[in-house]
Amino acid sequence: MSVNLTKELFLEKVFNYEVNKEWKYEGDLPCIIDFWAEWCRPCKMVGPILEELGNEYAGKIHVYKVNTEEEQELAGAFGIRSIPSLLFVPMNEQPQMAVGALPKETLKQAINEVLLKTN
Repeated sequence: MSVNLTKELFLEKVFNYEVNKEWKYEGDLPCIIDFWAEWCRPCKMVGPILEELGNEYAGKIHVYKVNTEEEQELAGAFGIRSIPSLLFVPMNEQPQMAVGALPKETLKQAINEVLLKTN
């Protein structure tokens, strides 16, 4: 299951960039943030895959979505230039950005290696 993030939710659940200058993840589980838009075809391919992965990894990771049309400030804060862009946010490390419609196996590998640290 994925959660649509508004700026307010983002500041509360991910990173309060209005208070902190340095990256400080606010979440209780690692997460993936999908920056997407309604008109983006590749985004429509990635969306259902992320829903599946959210269910598969329930209780281990959060899957968040940011509509770049509605939340332009968030997209700007992360320098989103092309979509889909996926931000992988581990618990105690810097987030990593991946751009483009990645296949499910590649996403699973990134979840395991970046977010859950299993190989």
